[in-house]
Amino acid sequence: MIKLENRWKYKRWIKSAVFFAMCLIIAACCLFPFYWAVVSSLRDSASLFSTEFFPSKITFENYKYVFNDSGFGYSFWNSTVVATLTSLLTLFICLLAAYPLARHRFPGRKRVLMIALSVTTLPHVAVLSGMYELIRVLNIYNEKSALIMADMIITVPFTLWIMTNFINSIPKEIEEAAIMDGANKYTILTKVFLPILGPAIVTTGLLAFIAAWNEFLFALTFTINDQARTVPVSLALFSGASQHELPWGLIMAASVLVTLPLVMLVVIFQRRIISGLTAGSIKG
Repeated sequence: MIKLENRWKYKRWIKSAVFFAMCLIIAACCLFPFYWAVVSSLRDSASLFSTEFFPSKITFENYKYVFNDSGFGYSFWNSTVVATLTSLLTLFICLLAAYPLARHRFPGRKRVLMIALSVTTLPHVAVLSGMYELIRVLNIYNEKSALIMADMIITVPFTLWIMTNFINSIPKEIEEAAIMDGANKYTILTKVFLPILGPAIVTTGLLAFIAAWNEFLFALTFTINDQARTVPVSLALFSGASQHELPWGLIMAASVLVTLPLVMLVVIFQRRIISGLTAGSIKG
């Protein structure tokens, strides 16, 4: 009996060790490209293609050049404004739309949700020509408002679907108790649901922010100068020279600066993100 118990503990230890090793390998594969970008951004042009895992000589010239580049500064500010306004407008619209979709049964409700889900599967290029005509008619070409409106095509359907499912998971008894206390629909949404929806709001808002921050095709098509471009387009223009003149050090430094805000947001809100991704899947 003791031998069987020891054998079972030994097998469990082996399974745990294998699982831990696999997690380390996956984490290393995911984090190594970002680590190599940081290391490459700290090297000078002479040692840029060195295979050393840590640079023997660290220089910040690439970062100084990127910071002094007014075009990249404009792009960074544009991305911040566009991503922030896109996520805020997306959350506002989807909160107002998700509540009736989750709590009221009306004709066409499921059709609306299925349309929202199907829109998330469309490639961006499928709506590019239609968005261009709409932006041209509205006379907002090369404006931040054009990018915000285009990005919301990506963020609104996904956020609406997640918000609706999350509100569906909230027990109806909470809403019924608020109604018994004399609360109207606006009070229920703002005073009852909003505190409960905190993890879902943070999760979907951050995902919308990341989608708008990383969006490239619309930003490339609907902008024409540095005053309106976002950081993905600026990074692409860094590599616009010939193959022998590619400023890889500058590209790596700019990539690190662009990635850091997203990493910081995920680290700050990681607990709420995990709660938002898991709570909506539990009914009751």
